Amino acid sequence: MFTSLSNLIRAMQDAGAKRFYAKRLAPNDNSKNQLYLGGGFDALNIIPHGDIETDFSPKAGSVRRRDKAPVEFYWIDSQGSVRAPHAQLILYPKYPEVRMSGFLKNAGHAPSELMTSRDEGRVMFFGVSSEGRVFGYVDAIGSDIVAELDAQGEFPSEGVFSNITRMATTASRDPREILLEALRNVHGKGWIPGQRLHSDGILRPYSAQNGGGYTLEAELGIIPNGIAEPDFFGWEIKQYSVRNFDKFRATSPVTLMTPEPTSGVYVENFPSFMNDFGYDDTKGRPGRRNFGGIYRCGAAAHARTSVRMIVEGYDPKRGKIDDMGGNILLVTPDDRVAAGWEFKNLLNHWNRKHAQAAYLPSLSSGSPRKYHYADRVQLGQGTDFFRFMRLISQGGIYLDPAVKVENGKQKKRNQFRVSHTDLPDLYQSFGTLALAP
Repeated sequence: MFTSLSNLIRAMQDAGAKRFYAKRLAPNDNSKNQLYLGGGFDALNIIPHGDIETDFSPKAGSVRRRDKAPVEFYWIDSQGSVRAPHAQLILYPKYPEVRMSGFLKNAGHAPSELMTSRDEGRVMFFGVSSEGRVFGYVDAIGSDIVAELDAQGEFPSEGVFSNITRMATTASRDPREILLEALRNVHGKGWIPGQRLHSDGILRPYSAQNGGGYTLEAELGIIPNGIAEPDFFGWEIKQYSVRNFDKFRATSPVTLMTPEPTSGVYVENFPSFMNDFGYDDTKGRPGRRNFGGIYRCGAAAHARTSVRMIVEGYDPKRGKIDDMGGNILLVTPDDRVAAGWEFKNLLNHWNRKHAQAAYLPSLSSGSPRKYHYADRVQLGQGTDFFRFMRLISQGGIYLDPAVKVENGKQKKRNQFRVSHTDLPDLYQSFGTLALAP
């Protein structure tokens, strides 16, 4: 047991947690009915999890499909933490909603009494590490910890969760305020030489064209880890290039993710795919064949490749996913599938993103490169996969592949991209803030 909320958060911090949430439990939030984590799929961008898998099991004479993802979940108390090896998220796309189950099974010292009850007023606390571990603790109404939480006033809401990360900061500061202060300091430095912070904690010069993001991350103390998007107190950090600080117009679209296809000729026989749908290099470079172009849902087939994009398994009128086994497809006029991306696989990639993101404009100059970051930032809060699917179906998000074979050597990069001006459609709220001194 913990005697105070600060002691609980400190224990979670010692275990590696960086972000902290509280959820007030309803009577149905128990081991029998599962733990409700909200309508939509926004919880998937808050609670880290493994790859989504599909379980087909018989029930009442029919086959039931369940899409689920494992969670590395631990119950924590003053004596330490214990793994709940069967903890998982269950996805219900037709409602839509996400629930958590298996959090008591084979979990020694788990709070079984509280998590099997229907008592109102219970509060469950979550601590999330950068490596994807989740620590949980639950307490009853009337406890010192719940009383302390109530005394803190309002916290920012993220779906069904209250973001209580400020309790882990100096003087209980809002992480958003800390982010804005850090970005204000970066702007105040003027031109910054290209750099990258490495895993050994050492800053080293970085001169490649993509140095704007690495340089910003280095200034914020972020070490690129390849596990998830750059994270600063729960905020995804994104830099984008502009030509000037007058109009702040992005020079390129935003690459959202780069998943490989999961079906079609591309997967079954890549050489045949390049032979059938690729084209000789337009600049005449010998021994090179490309597959490129822009593909949007509802657009005509590409003139060079003869394929077009369609979406199966998503109802744009209702904004619902009918089948997690649905696909985004590139098809020929006779409906041959050149390449396909299953929703389940796309969701695994999408969930690397955080629920909150900061987009900071920058200028670049010289050789070696140096960067100047703007005095304003765009903040997006609240995203989920349904927003991605809505924008795909409307043609706002598009596929921009850069696939080639050159002298027998393959290079594959399938980019789902969006215009910077369409970013607000990916978030529940999106706005520009001045980094005033």
